[in-house]
Amino acid sequence: MSSPELKHRRKTFPPLSECDLSAVSHRSIAADLDGTLLKATLSFPYYILMAIEAGSLLRGLILVLFLPLISVVYIFISEEFAGKMLIFISFSGVKIRDIEVASRSVLPRIYAADVRRDSYKVFDSCERKVIVTANPIVMVEAFVKEVLGAEKVLGTEIEVDPRTKRATGFVAEPGVLVGKWKKLAVMKEFGEDLPDIGIGDRKSDHDFMSICKEGYMVPKDHSASLVSSQSLKTQSFFQDGYLERPSSYVVDYIWLPFIFLFYPFRGYLNLSLIEGILKCIYRRM
Repeated sequence: MSSPELKHRRKTFPPLSECDLSAVSHRSIAADLDGTLLKATLSFPYYILMAIEAGSLLRGLILVLFLPLISVVYIFISEEFAGKMLIFISFSGVKIRDIEVASRSVLPRIYAADVRRDSYKVFDSCERKVIVTANPIVMVEAFVKEVLGAEKVLGTEIEVDPRTKRATGFVAEPGVLVGKWKKLAVMKEFGEDLPDIGIGDRKSDHDFMSICKEGYMVPKDHSASLVSSQSLKTQSFFQDGYLERPSSYVVDYIWLPFIFLFYPFRGYLNLSLIEGILKCIYRRM
């Protein structure tokens, strides 16, 4: 195997379809989440849902209003800074316990409806499975461990005020896990026995993929086949038939707080603007 330094200079990777699991024994894998194991490339809808479920309808609305600005920052300035903006607006001042509850009770069902069949097949074939993501660990840990069967999540740590047990809105060092920080996290976790396979879907994944023994890119495919709930590791999240709804309508589950102006009870209004913004971003990526 070539040294990690030599591999790091390699900036092109074959598509995931060229990964022959029958040819070599692959014991370990490091995989990105959004756009890699999940068909959806962007995490905006999940943050909006978390902002509403863990915070309030008003917080969700504020995040939606900031989406155009966050999108511009993501595309033209910095993926890391855009991630910090998402985290601050979504979680600042929210009780960490509420974030944990929402992450376990709501997100796994929605995430599970969007798992790609091709990348999950490669991921599930390995013995040691680690997720490397820019998302907050507290937000995705329940899903990736209990539904995908991952051993560990390497992700962004949210700062929590020890006195109030509320998220400060900021992230702990080294910050949002993108680019070189993903690489360093993988090196720290695996030590000298680096992953046999690394899979990702964007340039910011190249850093950690380059130190894996083999690296594969997961191509964007909005019509990619999805994994059925029966093929996942647990059924405990899926007892209400939730996954019967096509995952391409995941944005339809993100309701916004306009309806309370007309009805006295809590409700969510589907805002097509969100889907339009996300489709526009997909075309620019």
